[in-house]
Amino acid sequence: MRTLTYSQAISEATVQCMTDDPRIIVLGEGVDDHKGIFGTTAQAYASFGAQRVIDVPNSENACAGVAIGAATNGLRPMVVHTRADFLFLAMDAMVNLAAKWRYMYGDHGGVPVVTRGVVGRGWGQGATHSQSPHATFAHYPGMVVAAPASPADAKGLLVQALRSGDPTVLIENRGLYPREGEVGLEPLPVPFGVGRIVRPGNDITVVAVSLMVYEAESAARHLAEQGISVEVVDVRCLRPLDDAIICESVARTGRLVVADTSWARYGFAAEVAAVVAENLPGALREPVRRVTPPDCPAPVSWPLEEAWNPGADAIVRACLELLGLGRNGIGPPESAQPALGFDGPY
Repeated sequence: MRTLTYSQAISEATVQCMTDDPRIIVLGEGVDDHKGIFGTTAQAYASFGAQRVIDVPNSENACAGVAIGAATNGLRPMVVHTRADFLFLAMDAMVNLAAKWRYMYGDHGGVPVVTRGVVGRGWGQGATHSQSPHATFAHYPGMVVAAPASPADAKGLLVQALRSGDPTVLIENRGLYPREGEVGLEPLPVPFGVGRIVRPGNDITVVAVSLMVYEAESAARHLAEQGISVEVVDVRCLRPLDDAIICESVARTGRLVVADTSWARYGFAAEVAAVVAENLPGALREPVRRVTPPDCPAPVSWPLEEAWNPGADAIVRACLELLGLGRNGIGPPESAQPALGFDGPY
């Protein structure tokens, strides 16, 4: 099996799917830039040129409308946002048109628009460029929302999205782009709504999404040195959510930690807690712990941003609390994303 980075896996999936299906076009601000959105669109632009990889001005709402119109007329657009925060400007078209199209027009089919949004820290981005809005879009029926963690899933879920008939939002954390992993050559889809057990365990279940999967793995390895067995579940997809894999794990361990890069209230962590409460009454030995950012927007300064972003150490603390244990000399685990210097918005 070959090893690719997360960004290379997305690039390969894009080129392979565009080769197989001439209806696929790519739109976005800077998709033709030499950096190619962290290297994910450069090869597509080199292969297919400006007729199919189209740079657009700052026009998120208009671009979403154009993509939906193109999709209803036979094309399969993929819209790329260098910051997922800009998706808020496209919400009307995405939520009131794309997500509802199949419900309103029935046999006329869905709207096969794929929207990629980049999230994640990179100090200096501030409150309006540091949000993870995956739960916002997952709230709406008719929208598929996925947040791949591994390079293999980054490729497989994008392939699935580009072949699907439903509007799909793919959230990518910028800290994942350089991560390497085994990725198959063929463009094989990863089905929506199917999670994976990243690391089996018996004492505690940690349900995580996107970058927090790696933070959970780091915490699990650290706790294993103390004889604590942590099971890490990567949901891969927020809507549809794999309720079964979550409940099967928690039924065994009796303890649940949910780790997310977005806020606790009304979000992914709250939904996972609700799924367990509704399906496994009485199964939890201790209350659910949610590892998320503080209930405030992201700060700009380096030390404040470091404190604001949750990581492996916060997961370790939550697990120890569930077991009624103190640190007892247990040091901090290594974070999955080391602090980065400011290197510009892209």
